[in-house]
Amino acid sequence: MSRREFLKWALAAGLSTRLIDRGKSWAQNPADTAQKADWILHNGRIVTQDGRRSFAKAVAIQGNRFLAVGTEKEVMAYRSDRTQMTDLNGRTVIPGLNDSHTHLIRGGLNYNLELRWDGVPSLTDALQMLKEQALRTPAPQWVRVIGGWNEFQFAERRMPTLAEINAVSQDVPVFVLHLYDRALLNRAALQALGINGRTPPPPNSVIEKDSNGNPTGMLVATPNATILYQAIAQGPTLGAADQINSSRHYMREMNRLGITSVIDAGGGGQNYPQDYQIIDQLHKDGLMTVRVAYNLFTQNPGAEKGDFERWIDIAKPGQGDDFYQLNGAGEMLVFSAADFEDFTEARPTLGADMEANLTEVIQLLAANRWPFRLHATYDESISRFLNIFETVNREIPFGDMHWILDHAETISDRNIERVKALGGGIAIQHRMAYQGEYFINRYGAEAAGRTPPIKRIMAMDVPISGGTDGTRVASYNPWVGLYWLVSGKTVGGTPLYPEANRLDRMEALRLYTTAAAWFSNQEGNKGAIVPGQLADLAVLSEDFFSVPEDRIKHLESVLTIVDGKPVYASADFSSLSPPPLPVSPDWSPVNYFGGYHNASRILVPSANQSRLVSRRVMPQNQPINLSSTGSLSHIWGGLVCACC
Repeated sequence: MSRREFLKWALAAGLSTRLIDRGKSWAQNPADTAQKADWILHNGRIVTQDGRRSFAKAVAIQGNRFLAVGTEKEVMAYRSDRTQMTDLNGRTVIPGLNDSHTHLIRGGLNYNLELRWDGVPSLTDALQMLKEQALRTPAPQWVRVIGGWNEFQFAERRMPTLAEINAVSQDVPVFVLHLYDRALLNRAALQALGINGRTPPPPNSVIEKDSNGNPTGMLVATPNATILYQAIAQGPTLGAADQINSSRHYMREMNRLGITSVIDAGGGGQNYPQDYQIIDQLHKDGLMTVRVAYNLFTQNPGAEKGDFERWIDIAKPGQGDDFYQLNGAGEMLVFSAADFEDFTEARPTLGADMEANLTEVIQLLAANRWPFRLHATYDESISRFLNIFETVNREIPFGDMHWILDHAETISDRNIERVKALGGGIAIQHRMAYQGEYFINRYGAEAAGRTPPIKRIMAMDVPISGGTDGTRVASYNPWVGLYWLVSGKTVGGTPLYPEANRLDRMEALRLYTTAAAWFSNQEGNKGAIVPGQLADLAVLSEDFFSVPEDRIKHLESVLTIVDGKPVYASADFSSLSPPPLPVSPDWSPVNYFGGYHNASRILVPSANQSRLVSRRVMPQNQPINLSSTGSLSHIWGGLVCACC
């Protein structure tokens, strides 16, 4: 029986490809060359990411899996008269990138609403984009810049002022998020939210006021970010049809950057199953171009165990297929364990009730064999988390449950050892590329040099993977993360890491490919260009292994293949591009500026795109049901954190 026939039989029998492929040892090529390829890509520099870190010249695809990889001669043995042939023209090919911690589902729902400053080189450019978008954005919609940038990327190396934002935005509400520390709102946004001099902020937050007691438009997390995210949550949303379009465009943007898989870490306001209807529909309609393994994030402070009890009754980790499956619980397990990662503020101390809250949830998850992940920034918090895990593990052994600590910027060697002993993994993200200057200012350059201790984690043989934590603080662009791992620098060029804590390019790439598969229990099924694994790959715009370090963050894909089919193509491979997908609504910033900024990629608006939407007179915005004291307690939502 051929492998393809075996897979069909196994799936019909109810076996998942995860079980079929986990731990499978494949020869470099199957012995039976009677199997013929549907597609052969040749004359390339193919980074297989196999155990030998080998390179190849050609790869054959049959159905949705790699059939053979090797020299031109070896792979051409699988050619038939019906095989599609593609000359790679010497380009570098990598396995499709797998972001092990991002927020694709939520990001997709909002992508078409957001103006991206990600990668924009100057504040002048950023303000011009804001001005143009304000002119075309119809009432009552807002212009919103939701993270993915910082002032150090700008030539001016400063943030915009509130006066500058008000000057270019006029009567259109504008919300600009900066990291997890503050948001800048223009006068129209303050009016739309009903924020005035009597409005109290939630605890550990500030509504900045001028000398007359009036709000300036600056909302500050100190360090609780509830004020930021509950404010933006009041903005208008898209209808279901536009959310489907938005999610598809966001996945195409992922594909443009070479991403073929992600692990979605949930998020505040992202309840299951109701807030998963759009991604469910895309999956049912066969319109997903990024594989998603999703985690469920508790939504109810003080009632977290109830959330997970309900989900355990209706869902099971691993349910789904290779495109869309449930991964487990987290990254928020209990709200009392949230150690906000705002390096402009002092480290928060977790409350005394954290242990009791987290223990009952970990016991529940372990008893039901639910893999979990936990937001954990500081070593002091991690020590307390691990105390709980060790106690529960003695009662209910974790075994091979693939649990995860997320972020772990300041984890100590001792706690890395404890993670290893419990069989856990550590998912790191490039948040320090965006917050490194603030970390140095507070804790010093020496402490920053091992934040996080990447090489130490690897040396201790703890599973580790790379991610972005996009879209709200760091950008969703994985090439910024690869630049950060290799160069040891922030997006503004500030050195963070000595050579001892930087990775060579091959090892950095592995954190976004084959190493990431462990974090969704899919080792052996994806992450490498080897026979039998899922046929996901990206052909790069430049050679990752030879471009100057600073060019790494400008790389993208010119041909992305998912499940054996092209999902994005440009340059030499434009003929393989899927049909164009119009952006809706047509005033969307994506229609004019695209996503992550790339100076070499110029969008030329079509005739209908170049027409500015006529500005309508803004109606008098109604405050959001404020009491006579101006309370926003219903907006702050009892300190519901949407910061992740």
